[in-house]
Amino acid sequence: MIIRKESIGIHRPPRLLSRTQSRSLLSAVSTSEDGICGEQVEPKIDLMQSMLRESYAAESKGKEKNIEVEVASSAKTINKIDIVNSRKSEEDAERLGANVTKEWKGKGEVSNTASVEAKRKDGPRFRDLGGISSVLEELETEVFLPLYHPHVPQRLGVNPIGGILLHGPPGCGKTKLAHAIANEVGVPFYKISATEVVSGVSGASEENIRDLFSKAYRTAPSIIFIDEIDAIASKRENLQREMERRIVTQLMTCMDEYHRLILPANANSDSESSNKKPGNVLVIGATNRPDAIDPALRRPGRFDREIRLGVPDENARVEILLVLTRKCTLEGSLDLLQIARSTPGFVGADLDALVDKAGNLAMRRILAQRKSELTREYSDKESTEEWWKIPWLPEEIEKLAITMADFEQAAKMVQPSSRREGFSTIPNVKWEDVGGLESIRNEFDLHIVKRIKFPEEYQKFGVNLETGILLYGPPGCGKTLIAKAVASEAGANFIHVKVDALTTKRGKEGGWVVERLLNQLLIELDGADQRPGVFIIGATNRPEVMDPAVLRPGRFGKLLYVPLPSSNDRGLILNALAKGKPIDPSVDLRAIGQMDACENLSGADLKKLMDEAAMAALVEAKRLSCPYESSCTIKVTHFEQALSKISPSVSHKESWVSHPNP
Repeated sequence: MIIRKESIGIHRPPRLLSRTQSRSLLSAVSTSEDGICGEQVEPKIDLMQSMLRESYAAESKGKEKNIEVEVASSAKTINKIDIVNSRKSEEDAERLGANVTKEWKGKGEVSNTASVEAKRKDGPRFRDLGGISSVLEELETEVFLPLYHPHVPQRLGVNPIGGILLHGPPGCGKTKLAHAIANEVGVPFYKISATEVVSGVSGASEENIRDLFSKAYRTAPSIIFIDEIDAIASKRENLQREMERRIVTQLMTCMDEYHRLILPANANSDSESSNKKPGNVLVIGATNRPDAIDPALRRPGRFDREIRLGVPDENARVEILLVLTRKCTLEGSLDLLQIARSTPGFVGADLDALVDKAGNLAMRRILAQRKSELTREYSDKESTEEWWKIPWLPEEIEKLAITMADFEQAAKMVQPSSRREGFSTIPNVKWEDVGGLESIRNEFDLHIVKRIKFPEEYQKFGVNLETGILLYGPPGCGKTLIAKAVASEAGANFIHVKVDALTTKRGKEGGWVVERLLNQLLIELDGADQRPGVFIIGATNRPEVMDPAVLRPGRFGKLLYVPLPSSNDRGLILNALAKGKPIDPSVDLRAIGQMDACENLSGADLKKLMDEAAMAALVEAKRLSCPYESSCTIKVTHFEQALSKISPSVSHKESWVSHPNP
């Protein structure tokens, strides 16, 4: 802890130095210059601090009872504080619920700060965390018990966990969970960012780590929280600088042998006390890149537990919204389940931003409505300009609430983390937009949709269906549209990848890059059954070029053929495409779909047919100077004109090439 002179009321200018003092300082300067010439990088003392200390020493000696200022002869300056009084002041501050900040200074001009936070009444608690009930139950057993009752694991001969590694995407609640653990237990909480540990002076970074752990062990039981730990604990074989490797080694040493850091000065290192650790100290690390951390830190005895906080599912989002809207005034008809279904890919921070945005939109809507009402009520111009000064009536305040429309509008404005990470959002595609294909719809409903919505039923009967389904058939038949409709129906995140480029047959000359991609894809497909909730839908119109290893059971084990639409399906597709278009009531789209001219038309061809008919109606309306408000519609004649321009994009031969039984 650095205590500056201003804190004890000394504001006198330095006295002129005596001849003896000047001579000693000049000698020190020459010594430093000689050291630099002799390739000694660091000076032995800080000259400016030495001058100030020597000039102030005589005047402040009797006024600093508990402060000892010492000029060290070993390349650094140390500010020492009576440890008993320091701990007492920290304990008093913690008892009052304050935040105690400790600073230590390493070599050179670099200073680092670690905050020691006592239990705060306004801090996050476990009841403020939603969607991770299983994680909280595990923490209560493995963290709370050793910190509250250390004699229990000692009696059983069990070592309490020394470290927890929290990892997951940004905004999933890693830092908030660490704060909640400290607030629930009520022990000193040492929070530091990994970048604050690093110093530009050689050896200072390691000293900062030792100092941090030493302070935590003196106040044990306590918790150390290192945010973004991957910045100082990356894999050593990938590090370029020797200082970075030493930091990783020092962190491992402190986690392994922390009891040596706090031995009394007169203690014998060979005594029995050296084998006894003090109160439990829990180290919590947080990162969104767990694979970048050195494997030696992830072994048992260091970070014993790894807790992954992933993207919450629909049920978890409902729980998070219940927590976030606990203090909000909501409209009675507001449906949190519907909001959760419309926010796939949202993490906790995204949902928090969603609630705030909905509240701001509600406030804006209410103020705009109030301004409009007051403007009509008051004819005085001066009163209407200062409408915001008019006090609110109690009955007006009682009517204030956030509505479902506010949340729906906010969901369109808040960008989820999944989109920033490269995931595509779920398009608003329903089964009704696909048209036809009832048999394929039933297959997907059984294999994917219900498995996502009702997983407990499948687990009860031990059903383990294929997680990979391949759609194949002629181009333009709606394979990609089907995959989007499945994702929308199940409320799942959606990633669109062209599979043809990754699954071509191996063994071709010059195809080593494709082979590496295919091998990696096969590895990921083999591990898909170990990632519950992940389903893979492939779509291709050339299954004959795919490697046979991809099509075996366990990978793309379920193959579904998507044919050209039948006459009935063509009518259903035209009805789906006609939504939002001014179709004349006399037009029978089912009859158009059954016409001979529509034979062998794919879904893409039918979409082009609808667009051509709409364009023909638009040209006719402009030629006749038909106003927009009139009853200009798309008639049968327009469809006939469009059919004269449309021809099947898929030949009869191409439509049967990929069929299993031509």
